[in-house]
Amino acid sequence: MQSRSLTLLLAMRSATLAAGFVSPPASISGAVGTGLSSPRTISGSSKLNASTMKELAEKVLVNPKFPDAWPFSPEDFMRQDESDDTIFYDQPRLVYHIDDFAVGALTKYYAENFKDGDDVLDICSSWVSHYPKDFKGGSVVGLGMNEYELSQNKQLTSYDVKDLNADCVFPYDDESFDKVTCVVSVDYLNQPQKVFDEIARVLRPGGECIISMSNRCFPTKAFRIWLQTNDLEHIFIVGSFFHFSGQFDPATCEDISPNPGRSDPLFIVKAAKKSD
Repeated sequence: MQSRSLTLLLAMRSATLAAGFVSPPASISGAVGTGLSSPRTISGSSKLNASTMKELAEKVLVNPKFPDAWPFSPEDFMRQDESDDTIFYDQPRLVYHIDDFAVGALTKYYAENFKDGDDVLDICSSWVSHYPKDFKGGSVVGLGMNEYELSQNKQLTSYDVKDLNADCVFPYDDESFDKVTCVVSVDYLNQPQKVFDEIARVLRPGGECIISMSNRCFPTKAFRIWLQTNDLEHIFIVGSFFHFSGQFDPATCEDISPNPGRSDPLFIVKAAKKSD
């Protein structure tokens, strides 16, 4: 009998094949430890022109074939380093986790999708949220692991320190925010089903969750299935988190990679909370 994980991987393969892409063998690269690395490469991706890769990425969530039920097993969300996350994140890291070109693309995307007065929650937040400098938000809240990093984030009106892998409940009232953002960190959340339920709870009807993803991570803290899959499959995985919550409209993907093949890729997977 097939495991739930195998069912998921077959579904992801079906989705990427439908998009015109065949998944290659896994390739783990980069240093193990606290260094950022690219966990999976797409064989021959450098030969794909920008428009082709963009088309493939943005087709992954068009009529996806999700399994009938939550397909993940607890093992899918195990990490190489299962020690207390507060130890790993105790040391402040006042650095960008994507390159400057990708940061610029993300800030531009936010500028086009935020409205002045929006109440925004940034989960897995740190010393910078990459919001536009001229963004005039309402309540702009950071929820993250390192208090010093959060204290240095000048775009936040307030912040809270919390390990979402230890306790997934957000310390906020229902329907408090118009936007929830998560920057290149969804792969560290080892209870995503609970976290996405919380995202839905704190969003107002019609409010959006914007997940940005690249191909870099701390491999010892990223969950297992992320390291075993590639960029297009990551899109499918995050789309499935929205889908199985049952509280969001169908998720979409935008490839906003600024210089394909020359700088970090950047994908947006987002969905709006159902209004009814």
